[in-house]
Amino acid sequence: MKLVFFGPPGAGKGTIAVKLAEKLGIPHISTGDLFRAAIKNQTDLGKKVKQILDSGALVPDELTVDLVRERLTAKDTNSGYILDGFPRTIPQAEALAGITELDAVINFEVSDEILIKRLSGRRICSSCGFIHHVEFQPPKHEGICDRCGGKLIQREDDSETSIRKRLSVYQNQTAPLLGYYEKTGLMIDIDGAPAPAEVLSSVTAALEHLK
Repeated sequence: MKLVFFGPPGAGKGTIAVKLAEKLGIPHISTGDLFRAAIKNQTDLGKKVKQILDSGALVPDELTVDLVRERLTAKDTNSGYILDGFPRTIPQAEALAGITELDAVINFEVSDEILIKRLSGRRICSSCGFIHHVEFQPPKHEGICDRCGGKLIQREDDSETSIRKRLSVYQNQTAPLLGYYEKTGLMIDIDGAPAPAEVLSSVTAALEHLK
């Protein structure tokens, strides 16, 4: 099963991707992870990516496509994969179509108000990185991490103002992509508002109809 996951920040697509990948026995491939791995392993592509990111520029489509193409040649992708964070542009989508045939594009739909509630309530441990949520997973002691006792902080990009900007950027960037995939008949819209277990069930059920 070859899948692409779309969804705004806070939609939970990463959580669902990890769970579904484990269930299907296929890799969850995030472009962010690909960048980090290439840089860590100091591959030729990784050195180029590091140089670009260090300069503050965005990684160009061509280089991102090369990284994804290289990753999709690995043996663990023989039975399929879940792409998360790619494609981000029409040229990337067109390049992907030249590399492989997808089975489905899953689009997680969640209202802005729910996304803001999810993201603005996150509190991250400054010591171990564990994530709490003021409503959904509050710490036993306010401001203190349950796991290690470290100080809980709110990331700057989890403020409501930053979140609204991120959501606006996402909508502007992905609207053309969603239109592109709607025309292919590959897109499946999933309600991402319920609890993760329910969302996973919805995705699984939708994929069953493709078999």
